[in-house]
Amino acid sequence: MTETNLPLQNCKTSVLKLAGCQALAMTGNSVLFTVAALIGADLLTDKSWATLPLALLHLATLFTTIPASLWMARMGRKVGFATGIGIGMLGAGLGAYAIFAGSFVGFCLAMMLLGCFNGFVGYYRFAAAELASESFRSMAISLVVAGGVVAAILGPQLATWTKDWFVEATFAGCLVTIILLQAISLPLLASVPLPPWQKTEQVEQGRPLLTIMRQPVFIVAVLGSMLGYGVMVLIMTSTPLAMVEHAFPFQQAAFVIQWHVLGMFAPSFITGALIARFGLLNIILTGGILNLICITINLLGISLMHYWSALLLLGIGWNFLFVGSTTLLTEAYTPAERAKTQAAHDFFMFGAVAASTILSGDLLNRWGWQAVNWAGLPMVVSAFAAALWLQKQRGRNAWAKSL
Repeated sequence: MTETNLPLQNCKTSVLKLAGCQALAMTGNSVLFTVAALIGADLLTDKSWATLPLALLHLATLFTTIPASLWMARMGRKVGFATGIGIGMLGAGLGAYAIFAGSFVGFCLAMMLLGCFNGFVGYYRFAAAELASESFRSMAISLVVAGGVVAAILGPQLATWTKDWFVEATFAGCLVTIILLQAISLPLLASVPLPPWQKTEQVEQGRPLLTIMRQPVFIVAVLGSMLGYGVMVLIMTSTPLAMVEHAFPFQQAAFVIQWHVLGMFAPSFITGALIARFGLLNIILTGGILNLICITINLLGISLMHYWSALLLLGIGWNFLFVGSTTLLTEAYTPAERAKTQAAHDFFMFGAVAASTILSGDLLNRWGWQAVNWAGLPMVVSAFAAALWLQKQRGRNAWAKSL
């Protein structure tokens, strides 16, 4: 990793601005995740396709991660992020129009554009890591991810407040809100002193990607991100639909999602400190345990308390897995290798997210809420086992060196 020469205070200020950009982007995503499946259901007669727009969003994110990273390597982070913001605003505008027109296809296209936007947003955390020294790196990543706290507080509330802005097009106001949020992020992004990539980083290739991907640290980081994110999306995507199906009003579904998103991002204020105190792999393992508890609660009942507590723990578990895995990934590459390594990591991660989103709606429609949760169990166990294996490997290596 490249370390900048920014003083610590300037580095913290820049990281906080990136956290602001992340917060605005994630607030829009929180609005989307609250209403997208419901919009899909409103526009369709066959409700089993209600989560298709979200699946397309994640597929678009998947296929944008590599070109977005390469575009940033060529043009710099700032131009790259601005490109993503423009695509996101276009997608939100198309989404609002599609709702007015009653076009499910149009809404799917809009969600794909918003997915492309998310392909750029995912690199805010890496930009923060590049601004920070090694000792501050996990904290910088955590602070940017913590920007999602704003999303947790405002996202579902904005969805509730704006869904009826236009009487003739329920939920169109939610898409208009996303445009306004991203308009605010542009001047904030412009004020961040993101350093240009060095010419040597643009020319040198480093090790072959397959060599990088064969490293145990890369494999465990990818599995933690893929499976942690995958199980989170698998359960979260179905939750509003399951709650409405079980006769809960929209406001209560929004309340549960709000606390879930809060659980995703609020721990980030201390996740970096927890990593420094207890160790990176221990935090990843804790995330896996919290996800297992979430699944257990969901399998035990369908009261509001079950939904609320399970989704809250799911969010916290995701945070530990995501921040931990992102930090672990920074050990896998040199500066010349970062673009392709980050792109490969996010490609695998969003591939799992897209597959989980498609699986979520189909499982819920065919087999019910419990099937959704049972499907997440092997994913959590696999991520946990991989982190435990790496921890034991490092313990053996440390013991061998001490002899």
